[in-house]
Amino acid sequence: MSIRRIGAGPRMSKAVVHANTVYLAGQVADKTKGASVADQTKEIVGIIDELLKEAGSDKTKILSATIYLSDISTFPQMNAVWDTWVVAGETPARATVEAKLAAPEYTVEIAVIAAI
Repeated sequence: MSIRRIGAGPRMSKAVVHANTVYLAGQVADKTKGASVADQTKEIVGIIDELLKEAGSDKTKILSATIYLSDISTFPQMNAVWDTWVVAGETPARATVEAKLAAPEYTVEIAVIAAI
């Protein structure tokens, strides 16, 4: 089976497609880093939409999502954006955890796995 890498870099790829499945690396908000959790979440789900499209998928085919928050008290702000982004009846399995992220300006990171 073939493996296709999207946005391959020296350390990681933004996404990897294999066997009708696309695996996205954890996505962070570079344009809005340091902004609110809601703003960062909006940017991240936009990035996810773009990567899934490039892989031949879309958000209705997300199988699972893992969301990392630097402060779990911001869960409601992240969910407010998430809930307007996901498609009713097409929601993935999901876990949300509090974690120290790569830089203090990042408050949200989201990784997803989707079918193609």
